[in-house]
Amino acid sequence: MAWFCLAIAGLLEVTWAIGLKYTAGFTRLIPSLFTLLAMLGSIGMLGLALRTLPLGTAYAVWTGIGTVGTAAFGMMMLGEPAGAARLVCITLIVAGIVGLKLLSTH
Repeated sequence: MAWFCLAIAGLLEVTWAIGLKYTAGFTRLIPSLFTLLAMLGSIGMLGLALRTLPLGTAYAVWTGIGTVGTAAFGMMMLGEPAGAARLVCITLIVAGIVGLKLLSTH
């Protein structure tokens, strides 16, 4: 269950990171509220995951999911560069997330 909570926390991190782009510096009410709710949900789910998962592992996986998801969104939806070197780096982040999961005793 902790890994499920962590995955949801990571997806909510992607949501709020993307949401920040649409808040216009928190001057737009609806995107700002949506982003703040996603932030609260992300931290809350991370907190639940931390009940049983090691801090270093959980935090690294949480930020990794957020990083990969946000970068993928930027490339697919916002026309950000998707060069070979960037894709290799993202692949290395995914490998780190998978490695941490496989090495976890929880």
